[in-house]
Amino acid sequence: MDYFDRCYIINLPERRDRRREMEKELERAGMPPMPGRVEFFPAIRPESAGPFPSIGAHGCFLSHLGILRAAKAQGLRNVLILEDDLTFAAQFPEVEEKLVGELRETPWDFAFFGHVLEFPEVPPDRAHLEPYAGPIVTAHFYAVNGAVIDRLLGFLDALLQRPPGHPDGGPMHVDGAYSTFRQQNPDVVTLVAVPSQGWQRSSRSDIAPNRWYDRWPLVRSLVALARRGKTWLRGNRRH
Repeated sequence: MDYFDRCYIINLPERRDRRREMEKELERAGMPPMPGRVEFFPAIRPESAGPFPSIGAHGCFLSHLGILRAAKAQGLRNVLILEDDLTFAAQFPEVEEKLVGELRETPWDFAFFGHVLEFPEVPPDRAHLEPYAGPIVTAHFYAVNGAVIDRLLGFLDALLQRPPGHPDGGPMHVDGAYSTFRQQNPDVVTLVAVPSQGWQRSSRSDIAPNRWYDRWPLVRSLVALARRGKTWLRGNRRH
């Protein structure tokens, strides 16, 4: 946080379970919530899906868009954006300073610290940032440089005015929107962490329709315990 002007964590106010889990993750990474530095951003839940695939996808898009608008209004040099189901890789606290050092020395517009891309395996102490031009699925742990925010906002606002499936891009999941923007603006520099430094924690989704076991309170509690166990095992696995 000596490098990023602001860190926002997207969280639906009613998802107090996710907020509690995320606060633990932030403490572990040395990034505890702090007004003006590391803040929870109230996620937007629209009344309908509109032209988006689902209400959740619509709200997710608007929430990321809202953060970018706030970053522009405040004149931030850069912004780090997390979703509240993020789990940091076990080695992240050990390599974050190295990764930030690379950001200081390398021109960049997007930096994806968490992703599901496949790269040749490297030892944890050799983690690095690598240029990448292809599509990226997920937007749970990434940064945007202030220099590209104006152009990105113009693109995202234009998507909202077009119909789904428009050849230049219409309403879609936010990660797809970012990939489309990067494809149409090849000068935009994207860096990805190798290996990935975070993944999405297993939890009840706010974007996809919930399965039957997420709709029954007792069963949901048991599933939540199983998910936490799965996350613990993955978080304690060394890469």
